[in-house]
Amino acid sequence: MHAPDEDRLLDDLADRLRHDDPRFAAAFERGLPCRPREYRRGAAWLTLAAGLGLLALGIALGHGLLLAGGLVVSGAAGYLFDPDREHIRRGTPPPS
Repeated sequence: MHAPDEDRLLDDLADRLRHDDPRFAAAFERGLPCRPREYRRGAAWLTLAAGLGLLALGIALGHGLLLAGGLVVSGAAGYLFDPDREHIRRGTPPPS
């Protein structure tokens, strides 16, 4: 590859980064640390903890509705951990 081709590929990569995660791209340009969108999963961890808590409570009390609720909430947390969920929601194919 020639230098102009490599520069064009890097520019395309930077444009895709700005489009996919503008907050990370802006912080990266300023030289300030910022977590990429893939690692900002606070709500997913909280949902998973709530689901596992419901599941444990359902096992301890022998209550089927708590067991079912824990499984549903844990499944929702699994959806929140999916890195391609925004693409699925928009109906666009995930990047390969």
